[in-house]
Amino acid sequence: MTAIATVPSAVHIGRDDLPFADLGEGNLLKVLLVDEPNGCYVVETVFQAGFVVPTHRHSSPVYGYTTTGAWKYQEYDFVNRAGSFLFEPAGSVHTLECLEDDTRVWFQMNGVNMNLDDEGNVVSVTDGAGTLSYYRALCRKQGLPIPEVAII
Repeated sequence: MTAIATVPSAVHIGRDDLPFADLGEGNLLKVLLVDEPNGCYVVETVFQAGFVVPTHRHSSPVYGYTTTGAWKYQEYDFVNRAGSFLFEPAGSVHTLECLEDDTRVWFQMNGVNMNLDDEGNVVSVTDGAGTLSYYRALCRKQGLPIPEVAII
């Protein structure tokens, strides 16, 4: 008997296929992919000027690409603007601060995100599955369709 190979197919998510969930004050989150076996997840965010993500550390590398606006890490001098690519090595500690309204950034995160208090102690941990659960809960609460996120 001859085995039939299954050929994997590409997964396409169109620009408007998934809703943005409102995080408050016009800050938005869209989860595009969760690959739990490999600890990877991809999100798209839209931040408004003044929005700050609490100080955190990642257990694995993170990649970010900015398509509009400007943001920075309070711990560094550089500013991420439209067209900027950012690589964060595992273990780096930073506090994201948005500088311009409607700043749109795509992040691929691996592993877990550890939120830190002022003394550097871990106060909470998030990962792809937790981020997806939070995103879906926000969508339900806001009356948005339950998103068909790519889940591997």
